[in-house]
Amino acid sequence: MRTIKQQHQAVSSPIADLVTYRALPTHSVDHLDPFLFLNHHGPQVYRPNNRGLPFGPHPHRGFETVTFILEGDIMHQDTGGHQSIIGAGGIQWMTAGSGLIHAEVSSLEFKRTGGPLEILQLWVNLPAKDKMTAPAYTGLQQPEIPTVTLDEGRVNIHAVSGEWAGTAGAMQPLSDIQLATINFQAGGKLQLPIPAERTLFFYTIRGKLRVNGQETEALRLTEFNYDGDELHIEALTDAVLLLGHALPFQEPIVAAGPFVMNTEKQIQEAYQDYQAGKFGRWQ
Repeated sequence: MRTIKQQHQAVSSPIADLVTYRALPTHSVDHLDPFLFLNHHGPQVYRPNNRGLPFGPHPHRGFETVTFILEGDIMHQDTGGHQSIIGAGGIQWMTAGSGLIHAEVSSLEFKRTGGPLEILQLWVNLPAKDKMTAPAYTGLQQPEIPTVTLDEGRVNIHAVSGEWAGTAGAMQPLSDIQLATINFQAGGKLQLPIPAERTLFFYTIRGKLRVNGQETEALRLTEFNYDGDELHIEALTDAVLLLGHALPFQEPIVAAGPFVMNTEKQIQEAYQDYQAGKFGRWQ
């Protein structure tokens, strides 16, 4: 079994009235190549006639955002002409690539009625060869994401990308990034073979788990060494896990605000291109 290097506690980082925990980066971990950033919004309950999510128009270049909607919804719009409202159980996969402007806000219905909200957004790096690829966006509702049921129904893997227990995920991205959310009933067990050279991304969203002999709980990111190819997970309570794995790119990372590139020069070019309107004009 793979050994655990360290567990990292997500830190409270509210955005306006939005409850937010930042799991990556924190004071104890910068990134887990190629996984760059994770914000966990909520859980919280919005009152009727609320302002909703605060993420108005902003630019990105050089990476991908994967957004997991556990409760509530997100209304997406970008300068590539994409629009959607994705509800609970769905995901959004946006390839910023060469650059675009997008907004992520709550639907008019959610702002009118309120309700529970819990959303995770993960940033995944793009390799140097794909940094300037054309922007793309896919929004998927819950029924469009394959579910693999194991351990007599106590484990349900929602296969977002890659392949899980022989089932292809909903997305096959540019890089071999495998992502899933996994729902456990207490006592549920899962064993997965994952090659030792791949970076593991293991974030406990809810509940308590035991992984490779060590207990972990909600709002913790578990960092693994590269020394084994087996993952043994047991649910100590009902739990929800965000699990991913990928080969590390082992390339320089230079990040500045909404841009993630390989050199400082490329970051300067990103700001210049954005200011020159090359990311599109917001309507």
